Amino acid sequence: MYQKGEVMDEIVIATRASSLALWQAYHIKERIEKSFDIKVRLSKITSQGDKILDRPLALIGGKGHFTKELEDAMLEGKAHMAVHSLKDVPTYIPDRLSLVAITTREDQSDVLLSHKYATLKDLPKGAVVGTTSLRRRMQILHKRPDLNVKDLRGNVNTRLRKLKDGEYDAIILAYIGLHRLDLLRDIPFVEKLDFMIPPMGQAALGIEIVDNNPLVHKIAMSLNDATSFLCSKLERDFISKIGAGCSAPVAVNATLDNDTVFIKAMVGYADGTHILKHTLKCGIDSCTNLGFELAQEMIQKGALEILENAEKLAFKDEMPQRI
Repeated sequence: MYQKGEVMDEIVIATRASSLALWQAYHIKERIEKSFDIKVRLSKITSQGDKILDRPLALIGGKGHFTKELEDAMLEGKAHMAVHSLKDVPTYIPDRLSLVAITTREDQSDVLLSHKYATLKDLPKGAVVGTTSLRRRMQILHKRPDLNVKDLRGNVNTRLRKLKDGEYDAIILAYIGLHRLDLLRDIPFVEKLDFMIPPMGQAALGIEIVDNNPLVHKIAMSLNDATSFLCSKLERDFISKIGAGCSAPVAVNATLDNDTVFIKAMVGYADGTHILKHTLKCGIDSCTNLGFELAQEMIQKGALEILENAEKLAFKDEMPQRI
């Protein structure tokens, strides 16, 4: 597609075809065209994760449910760049590709949505809460073990329709996607769940490019936010070290406060038991390995055994409260 020294008149961005992914890709397209004298075209691709709507992704196995087809398009010379929700990007990046830029991270909150109940506290015993995320399932049941958490698949609009139709008393989604698509105004009750630790990369976009293209690299780097890149790198280091996939019951979040970096993580069973939490902090000048260090400390406290057992128990009809 591109030969060194060749003048480029078009950048092709690979993107998933979902409404949220397209919002994100068009946002990046507008930013690039505003800053560079170049045309940007979107290549819309239906990913494996978008095709499988009848099973939780955690049961399918493997990684990269939402990224592989986009990466294949770049490797085949059909696109120069891919725009991902960073939380969907595995820590392994294929040869000849690089994750070079992370956009400014926005509100990372998980939100409880309901047509009946104003808050999590208001949900009665046995209320049906929808989420497919093992991370959310773990944290909500740790807080409210009396709730009935059920699987919830489909795109955002499908999930909201199921909530409105009364299939669930409440559902949990990421705030940022609802905000970007302007879907919050039709929900009677919205509560940000401040106690929940988000997943790696939530509310940031990852810009992945084909290597050895200086212009594409320059364009991608214009989208990068240094703080978001640093914090998400530490989170990705933690996930890489602990060996957790995108769907595992793992939460990790790094933040920067003045010149101090904080990183906290949580692992456990999807039923809310066997929880292990830990936090580290250090100055920004010495934080390079902080994600690895947090993972190592949690591994020493039994994190790998917890995750191994959690994988065996996830989504079983009856998850034991104690072993």
